[in-house]
Amino acid sequence: MPIVLFESQYHPPLPFFTEIIGAEALRLETQEHYHKQTYRNRCLILTAQGVKPLIVPVVDGNRSEKVKITDIEVDYRQNWVHQHWRTIQTAYGGTPYFEYYADYLHDIYVQKHQRLFDLNLAFLRFYLRCLRLRTPVEFTTEYFSTYPATTCPSYSVDQVANEVKDCRDSLTPKSLVASEPDRKSVQLYTQTFGKDFVSGLSILDLLFMQGPAAGSFLV
Repeated sequence: MPIVLFESQYHPPLPFFTEIIGAEALRLETQEHYHKQTYRNRCLILTAQGVKPLIVPVVDGNRSEKVKITDIEVDYRQNWVHQHWRTIQTAYGGTPYFEYYADYLHDIYVQKHQRLFDLNLAFLRFYLRCLRLRTPVEFTTEYFSTYPATTCPSYSVDQVANEVKDCRDSLTPKSLVASEPDRKSVQLYTQTFGKDFVSGLSILDLLFMQGPAAGSFLV
């Protein structure tokens, strides 16, 4: 299996994790410039009113796309931590496993990581443990706009192990929510609201509903 390359994401959606199952490593892009309106600083959760985005504000948002991703600072002048946590509590407080994970997640929030990349990494390491994924996490040391050997979402099983499967920006909030559920990558599960399965949601949705069994729903 190749190395899977992704950008840093805030509470990533389910396909992020299905892509790295069995991979030699997960490599996070550290050399790119920040991109607005992506999963880098937002996630989607399911509420009684439908799908709701949670967006982490960043310092100097107007010039943020000219800043290296690892230098992007979180804007704590806005009370977003309280707002995100209250929204998560309201949406998932009644789920089977909210209390099971709530303290761990809240502890990461209150650490107030200065940089967005570090905040995302803290949540990512937590999710990998919860899903029992032992995929090593690596970081890029230089930037390549393309990786010609492979492209997401398909690659040859005969490719050598150290090739890179480039999945950067392959997942976007608009495309995932608009898509039909991918039964080849995610086993459908009961969600908190609505009758139809909603795609593109954060890993939080699956984790709060299925708890320690969540990893078995990623296929």
